[in-house]
Amino acid sequence: MYKYLATLVVITSALFSVKGYAQFTALTEFGDNPGELSASYLPASDSNDNLLVLLHGCVQQGQALAQQSGLLSLAKNKGFALLIPQQSSTNNIKGCFNWFSTQDIEKNQGESLSIKNMITTLNAQQNFKNIYIIGLSAGGAMASSMLVHYPELFSAGAIIAGIPYPCADNLITAIACMRSGPSQEPTQLTALVKTMQPAVKQWPRLSIWTGLQDKVVNPKNAQHLALHWAQLTQASTLPTVTQHAGYKVSQWQDQNHAITVELIEVLDMDHGIAIAPALGDGSSAAPFVINSAISTSLHLLNHWQL
Repeated sequence: MYKYLATLVVITSALFSVKGYAQFTALTEFGDNPGELSASYLPASDSNDNLLVLLHGCVQQGQALAQQSGLLSLAKNKGFALLIPQQSSTNNIKGCFNWFSTQDIEKNQGESLSIKNMITTLNAQQNFKNIYIIGLSAGGAMASSMLVHYPELFSAGAIIAGIPYPCADNLITAIACMRSGPSQEPTQLTALVKTMQPAVKQWPRLSIWTGLQDKVVNPKNAQHLALHWAQLTQASTLPTVTQHAGYKVSQWQDQNHAITVELIEVLDMDHGIAIAPALGDGSSAAPFVINSAISTSLHLLNHWQL
């Protein structure tokens, strides 16, 4: 199957080693796999019925990201299941999910369908109460696509240093989106999504993260995505904004005063996911896994009450 070979010079780093992750189980049977992805998972404890899906960024191994971000340690402690879809360099020279390829991001096609089938296979076996998805960078852009195309699967999602869907549908528009932000205004993104999914009544909650010094993905992507998703979920027009040391949190509420959308802007952070080992999130710094005043993993688990 033909794959776009991404020439985006967006992230340069050595591939992470995956030695030492024997606690993960390979997911080898999950139905059709048109995206030619692989997957591994950490089963849930008997008392936990939540699944978290983690989509890695370019030149990353998902299992390593799970450990470095603290999600692996937290999954073990709290007992939720962890599913790790994995891209290959055969599909994409940088190991990125092909978030700008229409054959991979449209509904029930390519990598999008492979990830969906992984989730539904595990769910058929374990009947999860809640399913969450987190994506970093290219994984964040793919998570955007998953949340739009399969909203019924997810209780909530987090897009970290990512791109709103449908910002790009080829390599040229992908580069433009990353550098300058979406060409569409938030209202246009909302209209596009509603046209694609006219029957959806309830959209997943969304947490959006950006480093304001991100030199790979323009923070305008996160800001547009937050306004767009607030419109989509019919949340309040104006957010509640709280300032913290090193970061700002903007939250939009629905008519029942539930938070449906939040935007976390980390002031001095470049491209990556925020960690805070001092807060006990079980994380460790690595390329695109950045020490900060806030822990993305801890915040999300508290926000989602996992």
